[in-house]
Order: sequence, then C-alpha cells, then structure tokens
Amino acid sequence: MANYPASQPTSQRHTLSVLVENRPGVLSRIAGLFARRAFNINSLSVSPTERPDISRITVTADVEEVPLEQIIKQLNKLLHVLKIVDLDDENTVNRELVLVKVAADAKTRSDVLEIVQTFRVRVVDMHPESLVIEATGSSEKLDSLLSLLSDYGIIELVRSGSVALTRGPKALSEKVVGSEIKGR
Repeated sequence: MANYPASQPTSQRHTLSVLVENRPGVLSRIAGLFARRAFNINSLSVSPTERPDISRITVTADVEEVPLEQIIKQLNKLLHVLKIVDLDDENTVNRELVLVKVAADAKTRSDVLEIVQTFRVRVVDMHPESLVIEATGSSEKLDSLLSLLSDYGIIELVRSGSVALTRGPKALSEKVVGSEIKGR
C-alpha cells in the first residue's frame, strides 16, 4: 500500500479590488504587506477611479482562504485604505492587456495574421521582420494567444495585469464616506 502525504491546502487565485485615497506611498504599503506575508503578487494594477480623490488597486495573488482573510483584515488597518473586496469570477468582468512583438518575416507573416484574426486582436505596428500585436481579454485567452505566437518567436512582451469590475449598476465607491455618487 502506498503512503501518500497528507493533503496540503491548495492556493486559489484571488482578485482583490482595493479602493484607496489617492495619496503617495499607499501602493508601497499594500505591496509590502503581501511581501511580509510571503505571498507573491501575480499582477498589480493601479488607476484613478470615477472620483479624483480615490484610486483602485487590483491585486491578483494565489492565496489560501485563511491567509486571505488575514491579509484583508491587515489591509483594512492600513492608512488611506477605504474598501477591499475579494471579487468572485461569476460576478466580475476581468480583463488584461498584452502587447507582444512577434517575429513575422515574409514566410510566416500570413500565419501570424491568421492567428491575429482568429483571436480578434489588432496589429498595431508592422515591420518587415516583426509585428506588434495588441490584445485584451481574460488571462486564459491571452495565455492561449501567446502559446500559439511562441511558435513564431516572441521577441518582446508586456502585460498590464488584471483589471476588474463587478457586474451590475452599483459602484464599489458608493459606500465610501463622502461619496459623490449618491442614489444609485
């Protein structure tokens, strides 16, 4: 009879949407909290929101449920953090942007363009030896695209990281004190 190790808790990808006051140093404190807890951030995106005084930080990380609860509690204690939501996949629109420079000479260009057309993405720059392709979509879609393009030679690549919004008419900032968005 084989001896199997006791099952280990498995990490799951979580997307946190963190509303913060638009102040210097907030991002550093949030990233530092993840680092101190020894969690690797898979993607991190920061941008202004519909309110100029609030920024949204979208963090994706592979975390188990119990440590995630601890991280959320610690994030809530940080200065200038206003609201944190662990977004679930079913009620969230989640997108990522990728720019990829792929080798495409006269022999392979038509094959690469066929992939571009199949994925409904755009060529944003052409050179006799390469193409720069812009694609948006789910991480899975972008991973599939990159997998196919890798056969032709990826020269350079940059991904934006995930951004996400909940579905429906309500804004995450609605319940933030002093919210300018009323009556939705």
